[in-house]
Amino acid sequence: MLAAADTLPHSGNSGRLVAAMLIGIAVIVLLITRLKLHPFLALTLGSGVLAAVAGVPFDQLMSSFTTGLGSTVASVGVLIALGAMLGKLLADSGGANQIADTILSRSGRRTLPWTMALVAVVLGLPLFFEIGVVLLIPIVLLVARRGNLPLIRVGIPALAGLSVLHGLVPPHPGPLVAIDALHADLGPTLALGLLVAVPTVVIAGPLFSRVAERWVGPLEIPAAIATDSDADQARKQDGVRTPSFGATLATILLPVVLMLIKAFCDVVIDDDKALAQRIFDFVGSPLIALLAAVLLGMVTLGRAAGFTRDRISTTVERSLAPIVGIVFIVGAGGGFKQTLVDVGMGNVIADWSDKWHISALLLGWLVAVLIRLATGSATVATVTAAGIVSPLAANMTSTHAALLVLAVGAGSLFLSHVNDAGFWLVKEYFGMSVGQTFKSWSAMETVISVVALVFILLLGLVF
Repeated sequence: MLAAADTLPHSGNSGRLVAAMLIGIAVIVLLITRLKLHPFLALTLGSGVLAAVAGVPFDQLMSSFTTGLGSTVASVGVLIALGAMLGKLLADSGGANQIADTILSRSGRRTLPWTMALVAVVLGLPLFFEIGVVLLIPIVLLVARRGNLPLIRVGIPALAGLSVLHGLVPPHPGPLVAIDALHADLGPTLALGLLVAVPTVVIAGPLFSRVAERWVGPLEIPAAIATDSDADQARKQDGVRTPSFGATLATILLPVVLMLIKAFCDVVIDDDKALAQRIFDFVGSPLIALLAAVLLGMVTLGRAAGFTRDRISTTVERSLAPIVGIVFIVGAGGGFKQTLVDVGMGNVIADWSDKWHISALLLGWLVAVLIRLATGSATVATVTAAGIVSPLAANMTSTHAALLVLAVGAGSLFLSHVNDAGFWLVKEYFGMSVGQTFKSWSAMETVISVVALVFILLLGLVF
């Protein structure tokens, strides 16, 4: 690895390093927004520009980038792949619809917004945000029509549930990368993430939906509602069964339960030589927990739906193609992060934090907000911000390092606008104008970011 921090002594070079960081980020933003370059290429080129402006020798410009890319993909890439496999099994087997149908059948008209938030939170645990939106939109439209409710009243809680999980709770890519970059423990991060996520979803979902409904006004629900996804239609044509609610829910929650048990043992036992702790340290690691869920899902989802072994194998294989881009974007973000660290930018940020007495949690949130506004990508914002503020976590307790991860994740969700693919995805699915999308989706994302930060800061005072 390039020891650029040694090549460029920190003292007297802070101005140059800040300029290098700003120029590198500006290059990434321009390449993504103006030239429509893929984020992987933009992050790669931006890392080279950052290193060059910082004064790194020409023959070592990309050394830190490749090192960071490799370590990030090695630590997170497999987890993203396992999550995609579980999500594909859940979608193709009909397990996702089984969860939604069962929960919705037990709720009344008044509780439907709260129920949609619960459905989104449960399904959001193993699913990427975009996949969750595609699965939930037909359900949202159907619920709004049957319950005679405004579309925004039902849709905002569902979107809030998905978005909060995406930004704050592992095993989603952003939180996992931040955990790796900040050397935080997964157990405390998961536990605190869920603790912050629940009230945030309540405020930004069912409660805010009433405000957004007044801002946006009535929306027309499409007359022809597609109640089934393509996978559902194909499943019905093949005459296959649907997994049970209990088995599906157990499969979804298995990795979360295993990781929480590991965190509990770390606190209660706190003895690396104890057999129980060694066992749960193993089964509660993200890799083993997700692998166990995928293997269980092949039985409780795939076989329960009547899939043959070949069909299960094909389903798992097809889950990997859509996430290749995500893996490389995350990896490139890790490369950019490592370049920032190696040129010494993190030390500059740490000095500023000490000199100006800025809370590390607030600083992490602000950095992520700025990158989110510039790039439009929550994942890029999380990865880059985590790299910039990583020195702040060096002397933190495991709890405060976990809170810093959450602060960065909260900042990465701030004010989704026209440079974010999610903005256009929501706009088109709900048939809204750009202005209506700002008043609903963008406002909801901002509420999530600010409310989550408030709870994170409060937890920082308690622990």
